[in-house]
Amino acid sequence: MATLKPIHAAAIERLRKYVPPPTQYYSLPVSRRAAVLILLYADAQGELRVVLTMRATTLSSYAGQAALPGGKADDLTETPFQTARREAFEEIGLPLSDDKLPKPFRIEHLCQLPTNFARTELGVRPCVAFLSPHPDWPKDKPVPNVEETLIPRLDAREVAAVFTAPLHNFLKEKLESDTNEERWYDGLWMDWNHTRWRFHNFYVPVAGQRVAWASPTSTSSPAVGSTSLPYRDIPRSAKVAAKEVEETTKRFRVFGMTGRIMVDAARVAYGEAPGFEHTMHLGDEDMIGNMLKEGRLGPLLRKRPGDHEDGDAAAAAKI
Repeated sequence: MATLKPIHAAAIERLRKYVPPPTQYYSLPVSRRAAVLILLYADAQGELRVVLTMRATTLSSYAGQAALPGGKADDLTETPFQTARREAFEEIGLPLSDDKLPKPFRIEHLCQLPTNFARTELGVRPCVAFLSPHPDWPKDKPVPNVEETLIPRLDAREVAAVFTAPLHNFLKEKLESDTNEERWYDGLWMDWNHTRWRFHNFYVPVAGQRVAWASPTSTSSPAVGSTSLPYRDIPRSAKVAAKEVEETTKRFRVFGMTGRIMVDAARVAYGEAPGFEHTMHLGDEDMIGNMLKEGRLGPLLRKRPGDHEDGDAAAAAKI
């Protein structure tokens, strides 16, 4: 693990100092609260990268889509960071406490970003964290490579892959590697809840990075306390689908709310405007506030036995 280059070290400092505006998150009922984890780390070149996942293709909602680890709050006492960390543990096996991480790593909670409004009408609070060596680690002692040391323990029912992307790239319209056939970015404007909202598409190459796939041939046991099934109990359809995804995926498409959150995080971190058209405000606090005033964000009804689970209902359980 290399030392962060100055531009990326400065980005971490900006995130540490960032104070978000007053949030509508705590005005929402618990059934509409959710959080995602933006986990950053330094790669071997000293670049700042973010950890992302691709949802399993067998899920009933958002199947095969890129996402940040995250999900719904359990109760009113759970903080956004607690929600995000719990979900990251359940989805990719990221330990809940530093003493469970391989030495010398620790996870520093940097900041929270303004709440986003999901299509499923959940308020989603992005929580930014930094995976780095403990300050007491000897300076002359080499630091293990994050991508080799912290291979996630995946739940093949929910996560098809864990991949990463350079955080700074989420401010760029083009990369040097872009070709006519393969591009990094495109986007379009849309109207949503009386707001002009920029819809971003980023295409993250699989090549050139270590991707952790939920391999159907893996027999490793799940992380302690994880909700993962033993390999023998994973449905055959999930095993076959996971293998097909691994063999055919060339680029991960990061888009929608996840793409918007990544743009917001990069804007705060680097203090730069994106090189493409974008929504000027961070998050959707005003939109959520207006909908609360209109009485449109009451508690979500729980699914009753016998009800069919459609896309929105299923997505209410996971981001």
